[in-house]
Amino acid sequence: MSQSTITVKVKLFAAYQEAYQVAELTLEFPEHTPVSQVCDRLISQHPELSKWRDITRFGINLSFVSPDTPLQNGDEVVLIPPVSGG
Repeated sequence: MSQSTITVKVKLFAAYQEAYQVAELTLEFPEHTPVSQVCDRLISQHPELSKWRDITRFGINLSFVSPDTPLQNGDEVVLIPPVSGG
């Protein structure tokens, strides 16, 4: 029996948006994937983002969540690295 996949929408901000040059991505993952794997996938495609891995916060459907929170089909994920400005 093959593992099912889910689709999530990923909203990008700050360094992630700069690296990808888009505000949003749609990605597929296996069921029960933790939200931290979204970050890992983005970093695997843009290694310059690795410096943000340990300080990025995660949100699912407008709520902050821990990195081990499992994704559900249709979730909206946000990756929030620290930002500065005035």
